[in-house]
Amino acid sequence: MLKPEPVTEPLSSTGPSVTLRLLATSDVHGHILAQDYFTGQDDSPVGLARLATIVAQARAQAGPENCLLLDNGDFLQGTPLTDLTARPGNGWRGRHPVIRAMNLMGYDAAALGNHEFNFGLDWLCDTLSQAKFPVLCANAVRATGTTPLEDTPFVPPVTILTRHLRAADGGCHDIQIGLIGLIPPQVAGWDHAHLAGCLTTRDMVETARHWVPALRARGADLVVVLAHSGIDPGADRPGMENAARALARVPGIDALIAGHSHRVFPGPDHAGTEGADVARGTLHGVPCVKTGYAASHLGQIDLHLRRDTRGWQVTGHAVTLRPADGVPPCPRLTRALVRAHAHTLRLTDRVLGETRAPLHSYLALVRDDPGLALVNAAQAAALAEAIRNTPHAALPLLSACAPFKTGGRGGPNHFTDIPAGPLRLRNIADLYGFPNTLCGLLITGAELRDWLERAAICFNRITPGAPGQALLDPTVPGHVFDVIEGLSYAIDLTSPARYDLDGALASPQARRIRGLTHRGRPVADSDRFVIATNSYRAWGGGPFRPLAEGRLIHQSTRPIRDLIADHVARPGPIAPMPPGAWRLAPLPDTSVTIDTGPGLRAYPQEIEALGAQDHGVTDKGFLRLVLPLARATRPSLANPPTAAYIRR
Repeated sequence: MLKPEPVTEPLSSTGPSVTLRLLATSDVHGHILAQDYFTGQDDSPVGLARLATIVAQARAQAGPENCLLLDNGDFLQGTPLTDLTARPGNGWRGRHPVIRAMNLMGYDAAALGNHEFNFGLDWLCDTLSQAKFPVLCANAVRATGTTPLEDTPFVPPVTILTRHLRAADGGCHDIQIGLIGLIPPQVAGWDHAHLAGCLTTRDMVETARHWVPALRARGADLVVVLAHSGIDPGADRPGMENAARALARVPGIDALIAGHSHRVFPGPDHAGTEGADVARGTLHGVPCVKTGYAASHLGQIDLHLRRDTRGWQVTGHAVTLRPADGVPPCPRLTRALVRAHAHTLRLTDRVLGETRAPLHSYLALVRDDPGLALVNAAQAAALAEAIRNTPHAALPLLSACAPFKTGGRGGPNHFTDIPAGPLRLRNIADLYGFPNTLCGLLITGAELRDWLERAAICFNRITPGAPGQALLDPTVPGHVFDVIEGLSYAIDLTSPARYDLDGALASPQARRIRGLTHRGRPVADSDRFVIATNSYRAWGGGPFRPLAEGRLIHQSTRPIRDLIADHVARPGPIAPMPPGAWRLAPLPDTSVTIDTGPGLRAYPQEIEALGAQDHGVTDKGFLRLVLPLARATRPSLANPPTAAYIRR
């Protein structure tokens, strides 16, 4: 448990004093029970049921009347419990399991996250109607006015909660706490299919600059911002996705609940970031907490308050992160979801086909990945059927997808590992964990090359002839690394990355993609293709250009996960993975290190095929491999990676 030193109250203060405890969750992503629905194991170390136990303890320590329990968004999506059971057509007729859990825990308020919009506005409105607490968002609105205060809201932008706080001397004091919800404005593009013409977004900082003083004018003694936004170490700019530092500089904010990037604060992830005080748990002096991913931590901000002639003032604070790991799940919450849990297990255990070899993502950032090849094949097959008998059917068809589980900030267990044998619906959900839909785009050769340059930013620049250099840039998540099936290319690691994580041009002369070919022929800038990709990427998700505008030739209404399930369930065999689409260009006398899951040790032949060496487990639980780059990382045809033979 990380406990920064509390800031004590000045001795010269006068007037009554109280402590308000803010308890916070963010990016729960449907992780409620101690169940990993992807693997079928019931020993998940995270989840809201574990945090419910900590919440009860925290309330008992501070007094229930002195606590607020808040969520910062991305709670409705992320596991089969939410994405299968809670979706229409799957036989479930009860309340949404997450809303039921949050009602039971007594949440006081929540903010929308970007993934709340994944299933459309009608579904979202119906689901939110089940909540016994207000759900806020000030900058995703039905229509914009002259200022944010004049916008037509989608949900309430703000609320003011009255609490009767008990002081140490036993007296009670009324305090008005203003809350505002904010969301990355990029959500309008990420869920374009659901939101176009229905919802528009504003900059988070601009919105806060209007609403914070408005809350004060309406009588709020304190203002707490629920910002579904991470901590970007770079310069402030309009329309930021991760704007927590910029928001902390808005006058009048007393505490900030951040999120979205699945990191924790306070903590080493943000050590050295300008304005971030890890010891005190502040951003530019404002108490801030960020609680990771999948209900891994409960955030706690204790605000010490004293009333003077100006009203209630924050005189000190303490910020704490309380981990879920090792905490027993709340029995009451577990019992409340027993029916939904059983329903989810029945759904996810359904056998769709068979895999003759394991499908895992331990090496997805080193060489062609069999599971990723299966996703790309399913996307390509679905798009080919959709454009059959259209003029676009004559164009070469490609498919792009990234691996979703590659360790990183998700930890050493955050990998897909599907054993050979029956292929179940939960395995498909593990391969593709998001409810994106399929898009078909027209694309040129020049745009393909640019796409791949953006995907290749996940790698560090490597110095030829030096040993043991870290292969991966830890600031870039693995789901940026799109692999385009149907092409062949090498990635030159001696070149710097052409783009940064925001998609801005970082090194204009840099080019990492070499030898780009299609069916053995070099790809010219003017060549034309059709490409299958997901809706998030098509509309500019991550560091990629939004190519869908004017290029969209197909938009599926069904999630890609369902298309993969259909593909696997077809009679007859599915072709094995081809010998390889991409490779790391060879560098003699050079080696790199990569941290992957220790589960890879179950496949020693794959480590051997790469010529890699096992250098043990790191203090964070990852398996460290040392990989020579003297030869291309694409295995030879005589020793291919595990082939994804799937059959009915």
